[in-house]
Amino acid sequence: MKLFNQSFQNLEQSLHYATTKNSVISNNLANVDTPNYKAQEVTFKSMLEGELSLHVTKNKHIRSNGIATPYKVMNQNRTSYTHSGNNVDVDKEMTELAKNQIYYRGAIDRLNGKFGLLHTVIRGGK
Repeated sequence: MKLFNQSFQNLEQSLHYATTKNSVISNNLANVDTPNYKAQEVTFKSMLEGELSLHVTKNKHIRSNGIATPYKVMNQNRTSYTHSGNNVDVDKEMTELAKNQIYYRGAIDRLNGKFGLLHTVIRGGK
């Protein structure tokens, strides 16, 4: 019997996505002046490749803890905004950071609501 339903796993996956995206954006902003640095972005690989799980092809690969990652970090190699070859757009990154913070906060609020509901059930509706 599963203690938590699929919505908890979906919320956990959402938090992993938001954390990864925040890390990628922070890395892009930290390298805004690095010559030839190519910005990275987080994309949904399930939409791109139709996959929902990690593939382990060697014994030394890190195995998933049962949570599939439907997103992937990719380099943006097609553009160059400066003469140094760097393609980090600070305005775009800051906009993405703000959107990601809203997304993360929404996922946290939803998760808190789920735990609040469980707490109410455990207390017997009181």
